[in-house]
Amino acid sequence: MKKPVVALVGRPNVGKSTLFNRLVGLKMAIIEDTPGITRDRLYGNVKFKNYSFHLIDTGGIDLSNEKFNDEIKIQAEIAINEADIIVFVVDAKEGLTSNDLVVKDMLLKSGKKVIVAINKIDSKLAKDNIYDFYELGFENYINISSEQNEGIYDLLKEITKDFKEIVDEDDDSIKFSVIGRPNVGKSSLVNALLNEERVIVSNVAGTTRDAIDTPFIYHNEKFIVIDTAGMRKKGKIYEAVEKYSLLRSMKAIDRSDVCLLVLDAETGIIEHDKHIAGYAIEAGKPIIIVVNKWDTVEDKDESMKKFIKDIRNNFQFVTYAPVVFLSAKTHKRMHTLMPEIIKVYNNSTKMIATNLINDCIKDAYNLNLPPSYKGKRLKIYFCNQVAIKPPTFNIQVNSKGLIHFSYERYLENKIRESFDFEGTPIVLHFKNKGEQEN
Repeated sequence: MKKPVVALVGRPNVGKSTLFNRLVGLKMAIIEDTPGITRDRLYGNVKFKNYSFHLIDTGGIDLSNEKFNDEIKIQAEIAINEADIIVFVVDAKEGLTSNDLVVKDMLLKSGKKVIVAINKIDSKLAKDNIYDFYELGFENYINISSEQNEGIYDLLKEITKDFKEIVDEDDDSIKFSVIGRPNVGKSSLVNALLNEERVIVSNVAGTTRDAIDTPFIYHNEKFIVIDTAGMRKKGKIYEAVEKYSLLRSMKAIDRSDVCLLVLDAETGIIEHDKHIAGYAIEAGKPIIIVVNKWDTVEDKDESMKKFIKDIRNNFQFVTYAPVVFLSAKTHKRMHTLMPEIIKVYNNSTKMIATNLINDCIKDAYNLNLPPSYKGKRLKIYFCNQVAIKPPTFNIQVNSKGLIHFSYERYLENKIRESFDFEGTPIVLHFKNKGEQEN
């Protein structure tokens, strides 16, 4: 099921970033009293009751001629276009302004559902200004204070009232998404897999505007490939807009069983590639790193060794990901991709017998005892696997406060040495003896 998208829009310094942090539950946005400090959109996931949605925070739209205003306006327009629902944040402390009217005109043109969130109602000046906002002419108004957590529940109820509850999809197809920054050859890769021109392929970055789901059969097994794309154009205004591809990737990642992160053999690895990979890891999804355009590389054996070294240096948080080199254009090495997808998917659904995982953890513990802390040493009593996608293990200990991240990593590495979990993250939950399991 596709998650809805909600965008926070408004003029500068009305409290969008504070509201974003309140809804997402993390301090992800930079908050300062300087108007316009939020220049790039930030993305987060919000869960409320049995609902879930993507949230976009945008920069403030301003009538002034400040340096970044054109960029902010373009980014806001993109966010509005992508959103299913728009939360128009206004400031009850300052009242209705000419900038609010500019934003109103943008939102009316969009034709999207708009909820006006009248923020800062805890201010003494708010009661004199609240009713002025009804002149904006929208249907839905919610009074809130992001700082004081007032009205947030009502806002979430209004946002989600027409959403469908999160349910597990019944489709037994293996779904894999093709993610990556613009113009690395994602659509060409999908075409090569399907062996037909089912999506538009162009060397102009940003040709594919939306995720495209395509079912197909491989060796009598059902698959769905989800093609994503970013948006990028030349020129300074669009530099930050390249981050738009993150949202499309996030939406596709949510619905995937496996993610293919596509890199460009010609341009190499950039920071944006790591950001996109990070979303897949945070979502607990298996990942395969696909180096495309391998036909353009000379001295392939030496280049492959160097590229793998670069990948391992840059993607140290996903050392378990297999790397596939191919050319979607010439179809060279395309035959290596589907077997990797199947293997990685199977690894993510693998269940390890309790006696085997206990033996593995016991041997690891005896081989390398954890250091003592203030006279106390970590003891491990029992381990069992409690979930798949990703494989998740509960480890019963005397005191989980004694777990050091380096020892957790050591145990994960020992599990990976004993069992094939290539391509998939694994999760270790440490619990005090007698603590309830999830």
